[in-house]
Formats: sequence, C-alpha cells, structure tokens
Amino acid sequence: MAHLVVTCECDCPRVKTTQRMAALVASLVTVIGVGVPAAAADPAPGKPGRPHFDIQAHRGGIGLTVEGTLKAFERALELGVTTLELDVQITRDGREVITHDRQIDPDKCLDTEPVTPGDPQFPYAGKYVKDLTFDQVRTLDCGSQQDPRHPDQELSPGARMPTLAELFALVREHRAFGVRFNIETKVEAAAPEETAPREQFVERVASEVERSGFARNVTIQSFDWGSLMAMSERMPKLPLVALTEPNFLEVGEPGASPWLGGLDIDDFDGSPVRAAASFGASALSPVHGEPQDGQVGDPDYVPFTTKEMVDEAHAHGMAVIPWTINDKPTMRKLIDDGVDGLITDYPNRLREVAAEYGFKLPKPVRPAR
Repeated sequence: MAHLVVTCECDCPRVKTTQRMAALVASLVTVIGVGVPAAAADPAPGKPGRPHFDIQAHRGGIGLTVEGTLKAFERALELGVTTLELDVQITRDGREVITHDRQIDPDKCLDTEPVTPGDPQFPYAGKYVKDLTFDQVRTLDCGSQQDPRHPDQELSPGARMPTLAELFALVREHRAFGVRFNIETKVEAAAPEETAPREQFVERVASEVERSGFARNVTIQSFDWGSLMAMSERMPKLPLVALTEPNFLEVGEPGASPWLGGLDIDDFDGSPVRAAASFGASALSPVHGEPQDGQVGDPDYVPFTTKEMVDEAHAHGMAVIPWTINDKPTMRKLIDDGVDGLITDYPNRLREVAAEYGFKLPKPVRPAR
C-alpha cells in the first residue's frame, strides 16, 4: 500500500497550520483520486454521553429538494447536517443506485428514451430496479416532479439516480470531510423476489465504502437485520443501525419475523433493544410512532419510541435515532425522551429545534467552487 507523507515547516499559528495542512492533503487526495479516511470527522454522533445531536437529512431532505438526488444531498450539506441518510437498490447487472423505491414510481421518475431502440423493457417506470440494468435505470429523470406532500421542494430537472461513488465525490468536492453517511440496504425481506439478494447488497455497498475512503464516516442501516449480520461479517468495523417498526417485529406471533435475520422477538421478551444488541448493533432506529405521518397531540397518535426504550438502549450502550419526524412538537418530545438524533425530511426545522436545546449545530458547508 502506498503512503502519502506531507510535511509543513512554518512559524504560523498551530490552528492555521492545521487548516493549511488539511487543505493541502485534501487537494492532493483529490488529485490522486482517493478519499480522505475521515480523520477530520467528528466522533460518531448519537452515542450516549456525546455532546452532539445527530441531524439526519432523510433521503437528502425530501421536504426541501427532490429525494435522493445529488442536488438534495448538496443542499443538505450547505444547510448544515450531521448525516446524509440514503437508500440503495441494486440493478440487474449488480450496480448500486441511490433510490428508496424497489419499484420505480412513475410519480417520481419519468421515462426519457430507451437505452436501445425497441428495448422491450421500455418504458422502465413501474418496473423493479432489480429487473433493469444500470444503463436502463440511468435514463430516468428523477428530479422533475414535485412530491405533493412537500410543496416547497426544489426540483432538479434531469437528475439521475446517483451512485455511491458520485455521492462520495460530491462530498469530497465540498471538502465536507466531517459529514456522515447513513446508508440503508433496501432488502425487502418479506418479499425477497422484489429486490436483489441481500448478499449482493452487502458486497456492493461494502466495496464502494471501502473504495471511497470514507469508511469511518459510514453507518449501515436496514430493516433486514439479516443483511446487517452479513455486513458485520464483511466489514466488522462498520457501525450497524437496526431499523424497525412494530409490524416488522411480530411480537407474540409464532416463529421469527422475516425482517429480524432469524431472531424471534419473543425470545427477547418483545424488546427490539435486546434483540438488536444481540448481534452487535450500535444503534436502534425505530419509527417515532403510529401512524407514521402522525404527531404528538393527534388524537390517534401512539408513540413507539418512548423514554423507556431510550433508557433501555442507553443501558445497552446503543444510540436511538428515530425516523421520520417533521413537526417540531414531536421533535421536542423525542429530544425530551433522550434520543441521540432524528431522521427528518426537514433538517432546517430540526436545526432550529436543536438550537433551542443548546446542541452544537453542524456547520454549513460552503458551495463547491
């Protein structure tokens, strides 16, 4: 393995020297095409006892910019977030693309033209990502349509589903070496025929993370705990985040839920904390409550993430990062419960609430030149 050694001799103040050294290293790294191994990154946010609060931009911040586009991630960086949250699907030819939906939603992605004239699979919208090649998927325009649930979304006309390499390159271009990536492997455990095999997700994501140089900034999350267990074998040092919600746990039902990687939640007295801790997850990421689009104060709202759950997780050395919270009252309720961060479509709102509580806010990143 080649080593890069940079020395600096000057009588400038230590802080300026450090800044100049970091800039020099970043410039050299960019030239030779290698990622920075996150030495400048903050300690992993969300761990019990840390002074930081993890502000995660869900799919880049759906409330502000069309989801999963490079424009969304760029805007989140410029706003100032701790973590970029994103989803990965795998194409028929084994390439990863950043997108949430296993079946391409025509309300999100528009067909443009076939890869080859007369392609029998065209139009591609409406088909499963796992049944299309990378080239076919990349013809789709996934930035020109606004989500009616988020009327303030900024569009990104012509945006393609990006790759992990493209996202890492964007962050490197912005010199945002402290930002973190929470990458979800979107294995559909209850309908495995609708996505690529979990082994393919694990290998592809692990390979791209290793290649990126950002491995120390990455956490891997999934509802499919089996893929988390497999990732632990593949990259033992990557922190694992166990996503869950009540229906996926199947408490009190016979046998193991397909989502839990062979674990039966009833063997853990119905505790997702104990179940996730059993395979070494560093964080639990539960839905905040039901209905998922509800909020504190609604007559039918039932919290799922509670202070008791948070306390239990902290006792096991695990962080709690609920999803997806967009209103300030529910944000405040969860912060009062002691959560270590939140996943939100509106990171601007979460920054405001975090500031109310006196948390140190992540610095906005300057636009790339």
